[in-house]
Amino acid sequence: MSPSSTTQRLDVKKTYKLYIDGQFPRSESGRSYVVNDSKGKFLANASQASRKDARDAVRAARAAFGGWSGRTAYNRGQVIYRIAEVLEGRRDQFEAELRAAEGISAAMARKFVDASIDRLVFYAGWADKVAQVVGGANPVAGPYFNHSAPEPSGVVAIVAPDRPLMGLISVVAPVITTGNTCVVIASEKYPLPAITLGEVMATSDLPGGVVNVLTGSVAEIAPWLASHLDVNGIDLTGVEDAELAADLEVSAAENLKRVRRPGLEDLVAPPPLDRMTKFLETKTVWHPMGI
Repeated sequence: MSPSSTTQRLDVKKTYKLYIDGQFPRSESGRSYVVNDSKGKFLANASQASRKDARDAVRAARAAFGGWSGRTAYNRGQVIYRIAEVLEGRRDQFEAELRAAEGISAAMARKFVDASIDRLVFYAGWADKVAQVVGGANPVAGPYFNHSAPEPSGVVAIVAPDRPLMGLISVVAPVITTGNTCVVIASEKYPLPAITLGEVMATSDLPGGVVNVLTGSVAEIAPWLASHLDVNGIDLTGVEDAELAADLEVSAAENLKRVRRPGLEDLVAPPPLDRMTKFLETKTVWHPMGI
């Protein structure tokens, strides 16, 4: 008789770590917090990031920016498409995590995972087209060529919404599609799919440091990211507290960060173009035509 038929195994409970620079470290503070399922039962422990973890994530994102922004747009699209491929291969795990966290049906979980994969493919296709839409040749009064071309801003801090997978991909994919790198604060209530997505990215072709995922308290981490002088933009999509959002905007103004603070958004609907263009700069080049 096999051991499995006579004994009942205990579940192996997992402590979900952070995702920084392509690695999965614990919080330097040693803290973690309990994540419960939709019925209030223990699901897992998640690392509670500190401001030191946030600084490490920004440092990793800055180090990765030159290489990532220097790739061709076509190659960035290939990498993002590869993330979709790996996510497709792990869809069962994501569906199970969404069902446990939110208490949704199997059909609804499948719908959200499908939409998340499709959203990645959507942005992969935009990677080498956005410059044609927002850049181009400008008519000028003089014997000059005048061309405008978009360039990534740099490091973008993102507060992800509580839609644990679809919401996360909807705010991260457009930022990295255009050549930026990012530090993401995952949904405090539903952090597990964010770290699992980090595992997907770590096993795809995405270089370490392009996406960094922190879990924990938005109220604790976000102010440090908003005021960090090496962060070039901040997306406040997931900040529901109006007072906190206003404070973060003030902190971001200290070094003229670009701030995206949208109203209510349907994250399942086709995304607006400004999800990509908000964190782009425009470079204009003048060149004499000659005679």
